[in-house]
Formats: sequence, C-alpha cells, structure tokens
Amino acid sequence: MAILEDNDTEKLFYSIGEVAEMFDVNTSLIRFWEKEFDVISPSKNKKGNRLFTKKDIENFKLIFHYVKEKGYTLQGAKDKLKGGGKDADTIKVEVIEKLKGIKNQLLRMKDSL
Repeated sequence: MAILEDNDTEKLFYSIGEVAEMFDVNTSLIRFWEKEFDVISPSKNKKGNRLFTKKDIENFKLIFHYVKEKGYTLQGAKDKLKGGGKDADTIKVEVIEKLKGIKNQLLRMKDSL
C-alpha cells in the first residue's frame, strides 16, 4: 500500500485512480466505500469526476485498516469510526504512516549521498 508520502508539493485533491493506486485496490471498491461510509465525501468537478481530499484519504486509511487488515465487517468498521476519539487502532495507523514517511525521507537522503 503506497500511501501519501510527505513531499514538499502535496496535492489538494486526488483522483479516484490515484486513491485506488495508493491502496492497491480497484476503483470500484473506492466508489463502494464512498457509498457505504458517510465520512468519505469527495467533491465532484464539472465533469463529475471525484476529487478526494487528504481527509478523505485519512478516512480511507482507517477503513482499509479495519476491513482489510483487521478483518472487520463493514458494519464493524462503521461502528469503530462512529466511536469518535482516537482508539489504539487509529493511533497505530498514524504511527505506521509517520514511520513510512521517515523511512522515505531517509531513503531519499541515502540516495542523495
């Protein structure tokens, strides 16, 4: 799963294809989760293309973690998301993402040496 890297030029919006690529899933799953989870609400441009924000991506990370990694049902994932606050799983996902960002920075530094 190639999630957002901490680049100097971070995008404001991501296409459905970019989001699907980040999570290594089909775009149909992204559309399905959009319908199932009300925390995902992409904007649409004049052509009707979905434009996902960084907040949408963060919510996808949590949903992906609950459903694909922890094996929750969709209802179980919805219940966890509605629980509010940060639970251990949410914190774990955030820590993993921070560590991936640090790893990428270190690899870039290594390559520049």
